[in-house]
Amino acid sequence: MAETAGWVGTARRVVALTGAGISTESGIPDFRGPDGVWTRDPAAERMSHLGAYMADPEVRRRAWRARLVHPGWTARPNDGHRALAELAARGRLHTLVTQNIDGLHQMAGFPSDRLIEIHGTMREVVCMGCGRRAPMQTALERVRAGDEDPACRACGGILKSATISFGQRLQPDDVERAVEAASTCDVFLAIGTSLVVQPVALLPVRALRAGARLAILNSGPTPLDGHADAVVGGALGAVLPELARLV
Repeated sequence: MAETAGWVGTARRVVALTGAGISTESGIPDFRGPDGVWTRDPAAERMSHLGAYMADPEVRRRAWRARLVHPGWTARPNDGHRALAELAARGRLHTLVTQNIDGLHQMAGFPSDRLIEIHGTMREVVCMGCGRRAPMQTALERVRAGDEDPACRACGGILKSATISFGQRLQPDDVERAVEAASTCDVFLAIGTSLVVQPVALLPVRALRAGARLAILNSGPTPLDGHADAVVGGALGAVLPELARLV
């Protein structure tokens, strides 16, 4: 930990990647962990596949019911989120790429212009026909009123959470920014991510190839542990504040 803090404290540019592990302590379960959403209910994964969502009205209806009770609506940032925002405020964290869709980094005060939500956001809805976006709560009000599969009011198209589903392309601008950040940093922090979801899992590889140090902060093993300069285990709500304190 002290060694990692030293690198962060003296680096020219630090980039971080966060995954579901940083939000589990805020009450948002991950997908693949022992108590993950898909571990407990394998059929739930179908809602995250674009082809199934677009083709099957029952999948969409189930997805809308799940959105109504998503724990992200009541979750609040934890000490790990706040520690990263503190590092950014102190000029020690240049860019944060997050796989999370919950918006907790912004709620913790992380600057939006230095945050890349690579998998989108659950807080907006997008029409798959015309591309129109709107606040998610507007669509959820329609669901609560009895519309089980609300359509776009502009064109009648299918509405979906503004998140990236399996089978859906990442936003090219977001990918370009993330790759550039990873390729130009001298310290890369992989935080709370299993590093198995592609192509995001390639970002720390990009950083390593560019000569950056890689520190992995995670509660479990990842495929890149053997290539990292440091691996720090433990609950991120405790680990990240300690890192910020030492920097």
